[in-house]
Amino acid sequence: MKPAMSKAASHATGLERIELERLRDRVGQLFSALQAAAEDVGVPVPGAWLPPVDLCESTDVVTVRVELPGVSAEQVELVLTGTQLRISGRKVRSLPRGRIVHLCSERSYGQFSRVVPLRWPVRVNEATAELRNGVLTVLLPKLKERRGAELKIPITEDK
Repeated sequence: MKPAMSKAASHATGLERIELERLRDRVGQLFSALQAAAEDVGVPVPGAWLPPVDLCESTDVVTVRVELPGVSAEQVELVLTGTQLRISGRKVRSLPRGRIVHLCSERSYGQFSRVVPLRWPVRVNEATAELRNGVLTVLLPKLKERRGAELKIPITEDK
């Protein structure tokens, strides 16, 4: 059953009514997409922290740099799809020997997770990552854009 339309919509002509129905359907789809995105974000895990990320673009590559001081490569997981890069892991606190009382502790520990949406088509199988001096650098080679490219099509003539 379709929801009741407003008075203006009920007096619309055939074409206007079709366009209004398309618009209503599109708004419904957008609302559903927003709800799904909000559910994907979810509630942050207690103790989780967000490492800072730099996202850069050149003509050939997308570069993602993530600050991960005190984290080894074994503690990091990278998952790349055609639409996003997910960086997650855990930074563990190393406890010094003996009795220590913290007077101030501003460094972050525990689980971390960042999702970097990709608005460029990238070659997933050619991505590389390197962790050096506490900075994770991920290089994502771009796919050559084919839309808008000019291609000459040969014409054959039937004789």
